Amino acid sequence: MAEKNELKVEKDVVVTMDYRLEIGGQEIDSGPIQFIQGHGNIIAGLEKEVEGMNLGEEKEVLVKAEEAYGHYDPELEIEVPLSTFPPDFQIELGRPMRLQDGEGHVFTGVAVAITNDTVKLNLNHPLAGKDLLFKTKVVELRQATDQEISQGGLASGCSGCSSGDCSGC
Repeated sequence: MAEKNELKVEKDVVVTMDYRLEIGGQEIDSGPIQFIQGHGNIIAGLEKEVEGMNLGEEKEVLVKAEEAYGHYDPELEIEVPLSTFPPDFQIELGRPMRLQDGEGHVFTGVAVAITNDTVKLNLNHPLAGKDLLFKTKVVELRQATDQEISQGGLASGCSGCSSGDCSGC
């Protein structure tokens, strides 16, 4: 039990952290998140800033866009022929869609415009170009297992996912 109190957020420690994520003063996400520190399970800027935190410690972390999801890239807005989508595929403007290219790579895109012949897709991450304010609190720490360390993630469930539906993580 004493070891748990001596742990801090450092490489190979499983961290359970409560957080609130705000952009421009508006909360857009919250909840607990669990990850292995030092394995890139969370965005780089947040991982760097929580390093060294102790159990129960709270911290506000401002992560600039370049250390979060990068800058918005207008070249990631592309037009594709409408005919490349299956006839029964539902395309909704503004709604993220799981897509697959001809080589089998799966990615997420958002339809921003549809014509009779084309679909304009935005392939940027929805938070690209945005600075993120995290209000964090470390609520649990434990040493990662050998299996978790070797696979670089948690042995069960998914790390870095607070949605409850980890199929997209």
